[in-house]
Amino acid sequence: MKNQYRTHSCGELRIADVGKEVRLAGFVQAIRNLGKMMFLDLRDENGITQIVVSEMENWQMVIKDITKESTITITGTVVERSSKNDKIPTGEIEVIAKSITILGKCRNALPFEINMEGQNVREDLRLAYRFLDLRNEKIHRNLILRSKILKDFRNAMDALGFIEIQTPILANSSPEGARDFLVPSRLHPGEFYALPQAPQQFKQLLMISGFDKYYQIAPCFRDEDPRADRSPGEFYQLDFEMSFATQEDVFEVIETILPKVFKQNTDWKVDDAPFIRIPYREAMEKYGTDKPDLRNPLIIIDVTDIFEGTEFNAFKNKTVKAIAVSHMEEKSRKFFDNMSDYAVQEIEAKGLAWVKVDNNKNFTGGISKFIDDTRKQKICDKMHIQPNAAIFFIGDTYERAVKIAGGVRIKLAEELDLLEKEVYKFCLIIDFPMYELSDEGTIDFNHNPFSMPQGGIEALNNKDPLDIYAYQYDAVCNGYEILSGAVRNHDQEIMLKAFDIAGYTVEDIKNKFGALYNAFQYGAPPHAGAAPGIDRIVMLLAKEDNIREVIAFPKNKKARDLLMNAPSKVFDKQLEEVHIQVNLDATEATQ
Repeated sequence: MKNQYRTHSCGELRIADVGKEVRLAGFVQAIRNLGKMMFLDLRDENGITQIVVSEMENWQMVIKDITKESTITITGTVVERSSKNDKIPTGEIEVIAKSITILGKCRNALPFEINMEGQNVREDLRLAYRFLDLRNEKIHRNLILRSKILKDFRNAMDALGFIEIQTPILANSSPEGARDFLVPSRLHPGEFYALPQAPQQFKQLLMISGFDKYYQIAPCFRDEDPRADRSPGEFYQLDFEMSFATQEDVFEVIETILPKVFKQNTDWKVDDAPFIRIPYREAMEKYGTDKPDLRNPLIIIDVTDIFEGTEFNAFKNKTVKAIAVSHMEEKSRKFFDNMSDYAVQEIEAKGLAWVKVDNNKNFTGGISKFIDDTRKQKICDKMHIQPNAAIFFIGDTYERAVKIAGGVRIKLAEELDLLEKEVYKFCLIIDFPMYELSDEGTIDFNHNPFSMPQGGIEALNNKDPLDIYAYQYDAVCNGYEILSGAVRNHDQEIMLKAFDIAGYTVEDIKNKFGALYNAFQYGAPPHAGAAPGIDRIVMLLAKEDNIREVIAFPKNKKARDLLMNAPSKVFDKQLEEVHIQVNLDATEATQ
């Protein structure tokens, strides 16, 4: 059946179509009224076609009600343009309109121009009118790219023999490292579902159920503060799990699907397998983060031993990290002062020390007078310092020195334009600690509580918990964590001991993870998996800096949906049905 609104899309017609009678439909992007004729730029998802209005009967009466962003359908004849536009694919033709019908009039003034590149529109305004914002070609293309990436991931997983299975949204609370979103039960007063932070328990149960390879594009819900690279409340991941699998088996899948999907959606260079593998502690030492951007050539060097016994107060009895940068001879004092200001104001450093190294390897400026010749030589030898370099020093407690050095490394690369261009560089971060100290000084899980400890039950029984590694791993691309996974614990004895170290009793485990606890008694196979983050991967491939640019209806920085006005208050009757009372006075008293 022919479509009553259009025979062709607005991006389809070419010079070969001249003479055809066509029907087009779309949004009016621009109107140019020259008195005796009018030009309309008609836009749909596929492109723009110029419409000429001059020969229609009573055309002035028709077009007076046409406003920008109204939707119309036109019939007309394709002709060759006398003034061609080589900036658009349809630029060699135009359509002489014979009839125009207004389908949906834009009755209000636009809150912002739809396709003005580089315009400075407030984000809250864009999100409140997201249905208009999504008409912007750039944002619209991001959502089309997202759809293609999802399809490519599904095709890749299908080709590897995985089957797609959906797991429940209404689940139980699970210690995934963030706050749960709770859903009160109407049928069970005083009890709550939790929206899943990840399908963790369900996918493990699927392996115990005899499924060999599972995946799904899973919605996950975590009550976390928003960031530029993290959407508040909800996100999507490609969740997959394999039975009878080791860490190496998972890496083989990761190193197959990530390069394949990236290459299908970019013209940039993409790392091939095998990915560089970096132990967690090495990543923290060399890069100051467990999400290292390998496009950045700068490396952090520990020089604490060189400054042992120093009387220089900034380094005395401190961990001292250093970063060397080449070709700094032309950098003025202002550059170093700006770097110091950044370190103090943005990453909470107490200061940023520095020296320059001249053509003869003499230390000048900054703190050079506080470093004796012996230490200067040791620094040059350990850091392989070249002439005309600069060295930046951070002295603090170990944890703070590592964090600050990581931030300085990133900022230096940005300021000096050191990042390798047009490339996606992957690495795998491995050997995460199983446990860490909480703020209260107690032992807590460092990453995923369902992971298998390296060394199994023997390590749990005999090693200091803080010295135990887990079979946990992340994949990182250009400084973003884009995947997390682990070899799962499938043994009930190991499960009980692992959770006992973190302060969970047997009753806690039965109450919170009763299904897994019970299932582990019925022949659980070894299993492992991972979950690439869809939103961040799309953000990277779309070359965006903000994750909200690749999500159809995102929440703002305060986790509010300005379009749908969520969260919002509900009627008392709705609260009564789920047996909830709201006491705002008590909430305000604790804030």
